[in-house]
Amino acid sequence: MSKEQVKAVLDRVLTWPSERQQDAAKLLMLMESQDESIYRLTDEQVEEVRRRRADHNAPRLTLDEFKERLRRRLGE
Repeated sequence: MSKEQVKAVLDRVLTWPSERQQDAAKLLMLMESQDESIYRLTDEQVEEVRRRRADHNAPRLTLDEFKERLRRRLGE
């Protein structure tokens, strides 16, 4: 996307209703704050995440199952 396209989208945002503009601003600020994070995945970690997300047969935990495993791991 070119700078002109980005500017055009941002200019259109200013025509949106106030609440929607606030949502857009929050989203952009969140994206910006992620750039300031000290945490980064290595290329290998990114590939592992992609591999795992692509596995539709991977075992899944419910939130309650996850909480129970975490509780046991922390020795509570």
